[in-house]
Formats: sequence, structure tokens, C-alpha cells
Amino acid sequence: MELRKLGRTGLSISPVVFGGNVFGWTADEKTSFELLDAFFGAGFNTIDTADVYSKWVPGHQGGESETVIGNWLKRGSVARDKAIIVTKVGHPSMSEDKLKARWVMEAAEASLKRLKTDYIDLYLSHFPDDETPHEETLGAFAKLKEQGKIRAIGCSNFSAEQLKASLDAAEKNGLPRYDVLQPEYNLYTRDKFEGALAELCMSQDIGVISYYALAAGFLTGKYRKPEDATGSARGYRIPDYINDKGMKVLAALDQVASETGASLASIAIAWVGSRPGITAPIASATSLRQLTSIFDAGKLQLTDAQMKLLNEAV
Repeated sequence: MELRKLGRTGLSISPVVFGGNVFGWTADEKTSFELLDAFFGAGFNTIDTADVYSKWVPGHQGGESETVIGNWLKRGSVARDKAIIVTKVGHPSMSEDKLKARWVMEAAEASLKRLKTDYIDLYLSHFPDDETPHEETLGAFAKLKEQGKIRAIGCSNFSAEQLKASLDAAEKNGLPRYDVLQPEYNLYTRDKFEGALAELCMSQDIGVISYYALAAGFLTGKYRKPEDATGSARGYRIPDYINDKGMKVLAALDQVASETGASLASIAIAWVGSRPGITAPIASATSLRQLTSIFDAGKLQLTDAQMKLLNEAV
């Protein structure tokens, strides 16, 4: 497995990151352990989670995913220093303080406890917080770094303007900067990263770990009409993609699948991983069969013609 350098963080991550939002939600602990064992057994090394996962489930309060990962780490099937753990703070539903220093410090301690570890490899501001100055949040991250509780920091869902403002605040105040961005990005949704944001990340050597590589499962090709999503945990999002644009994307994926023999999921993930500015995409799986698509994506090399076909689908 050839690992990828993640910006200036000093971290090296696998070409696909496992999306841990499913742990404790659509994958119970036993299944999650099996998936993680197989993922690391195949040479991959990076897991993405957040303190809010999976608060949206009735009866959950957030932290369920981190707890599963912590129990898996405690089992010791993989040495802690062989796993890159990414988690986040600042989702509005977890605290009205969002990215205020007090909450960042408190939330970090809670995440460390659930993860059963002494440090977090990469800690992200989950959403921008217009009510809290960047220097306050970055100051809290600086303290956590000094304490050895986090190794690197980044942000998720920031616009180019918000990311640039944070970089300016870090430089002005002598604080650590965000060295990683986590945006939404896939074959269907491209405008949330391409353009000014991608250019800023590339010019500043900011690593990019993108989420929703499969557009909530739409890019697997199993949802071709609204009724196909009935009973799916993420089915409520599928109608957003079932339109002329979505069908053009699926048609392009179908053509590449016929040429390569790869699944639509593998192709969609590999496309993201091959795009300028992207370090690695995040993808989830709830079964070993689905995990195969991630493994295949990590080694799939799309031709220039295939990339052109996919790029021009929409």
C-alpha cells in the first residue's frame, strides 16, 4: 500500500479513508470490528469519525462511532501508532458553543476518553463558527498540541474565504494553522471544492480528505429511481440526485465499468482520489462485500480517456 503525504501534517494516509459514521449506526460493534480488521489487514490505515456520530439516530447522543473505534483500538489487533484517527469538534447539535475554546478543550477530552487513546492524529473543526474568532479556536488547538493530545489540525466545510481568514489569523497571531480541509466532493457535487477552494489548498499545501465520495450511495448505481431508496438509512437524500444530471453521471460510470470490470463505487471513489488537490476520499462500508469496492478503488488506475469521460459527464 502506497501511503499519501497529508499536506504539512507529517501524517501519511491510505489512498482511501474509512468513513466511521456507520460505526454504531448501520454497522454494529461486531461488524465494525470485522470491517476495521479487514481494512487494516489490506494495508489501509486511516479512519474518519466525529463526536457527533451518530446523534441523528433516536436514542443516540453522539460519540457512538468514537466508542466503537476506541473499543476496537483497546482490543489491540492493530498497534495504536499504525492507525491514523481523524475526529472532529464543533457540530452545532453537540453544543451551542461550537468552536469556542472552552468547548474545544472539553470535547477533545471526551473524544480521547471514548477513543481510549492518549492522542488524536488529526482534529478538525467540523463546521465554521462565525460567532467565534479563528484565533480563539486555534489557540485551543495550540494548547492541545502542546499537551500532546492532538498531532495535527484541520477544518471541514469551510469556504475559500473562511479558510483564508483562518490562515491569516494563524499567521498574525503565531498560532498553528489548519493543514487539512475536509470538503464534500464527488462526481455529482463538484462546486463545493473545485475553483477557489481547491486552488487555495494546492497553493498552501493543505491536505484534502473529501467526504461523500459516493453521494450517499447514489454513485454505487443501485438507486436509479426514487423507489429504489425505500428502506435505505440514507434514502432520504437519494431523490436529490435522481435527475438528468445524476443519470448522465451514472451513464458515464456505466461506460467506464464496462471497460474496466470495476464496480461503479470503485470508479467513483478512484475518480475523486485522482483529482487535483485531493489527498484521499472518504468512503464507508457496512459489509465486507462493500469493503471490496474500497480496496479496488485504492489500486484502480483510470486512463486519461476515462477520466475525461467522467469529468465531462456534467
